[in-house]
Amino acid sequence: MTDHLSVSVLGTGIMGAAMARSIARAGHTVRVWNRTRAKAEPLAADRVHVAAAPAEAVEGADVVLTMLYDGPTTLEVMREAAPALRAGTAWVQSTTAGIEAVAELAAFAHAHGLAFFDAPVLGTRQPAEAGQLTVLAAGPPASRAAVRPVLDAVGARIVWTGEDGGEGTATRLKLVANSWVIAATAATGEVLALAQSLGVDPNTFFELIEGGPLDMGYLKAKAALILDERLTPAQFAVATAAKDARLIVEAGRGNGVRLDVAAASAERLERAAAQGHGDEDMAAAYFASFDGAP
Repeated sequence: MTDHLSVSVLGTGIMGAAMARSIARAGHTVRVWNRTRAKAEPLAADRVHVAAAPAEAVEGADVVLTMLYDGPTTLEVMREAAPALRAGTAWVQSTTAGIEAVAELAAFAHAHGLAFFDAPVLGTRQPAEAGQLTVLAAGPPASRAAVRPVLDAVGARIVWTGEDGGEGTATRLKLVANSWVIAATAATGEVLALAQSLGVDPNTFFELIEGGPLDMGYLKAKAALILDERLTPAQFAVATAAKDARLIVEAGRGNGVRLDVAAASAERLERAAAQGHGDEDMAAAYFASFDGAP
């Protein structure tokens, strides 16, 4: 039985809401906040307290977990929460924020005496709801025991990447992993679009590669969402994937690497969002292969 903790979750989108439920299921007291309160309200049914402001949500918290849109948004929300933050509180920062943003968040944590953990996650809606995410984490060893019950509640696996969250080692690994996810998703959409344009049954292609080195479970899973028109609710939304793709491109550029596939994927995702698919699963980037919304 883990220690009973008071945990604040700031940001209750696809991932944040699922993580909050997992933490509550593990027996911890959970307070949540979301800028659009209606997105947080359903959590009340899981005995989660919905706060009206970030400061209210973090008051008395042992651990604060942030799962917001991006780095600047996270910094803005934590500044709103600052009056109620206690020195020594552990901050698990799970937003995919980018390398420079993580350094800014770590500086905020240091200024307020918080134990900072750079802790993005791998996984989508379903593993998040099941508490089966992979957590990539970096943070001070002396404070790991304080956050371990929370990480165990949301994740099936914890991969420690470093002892200083401000170095962004976990975020760096997350960007590398997401570059593969985004590239594979873009390729899935394009192969289906090409098959359609050439009059080829996609199943013929799947049968062609089945069991060989080109076969890939992720390809078939994302293709099924498109072919079966199951793009909502999103596992990982187009708009969020577009943001992550841009972070990947920026990370490469900042370190002397040109990432043409990531840049093209970002453009495809942004085009799909402009067509009205922003809230659908990232597989909806498929529609960017066609002129206008289908």
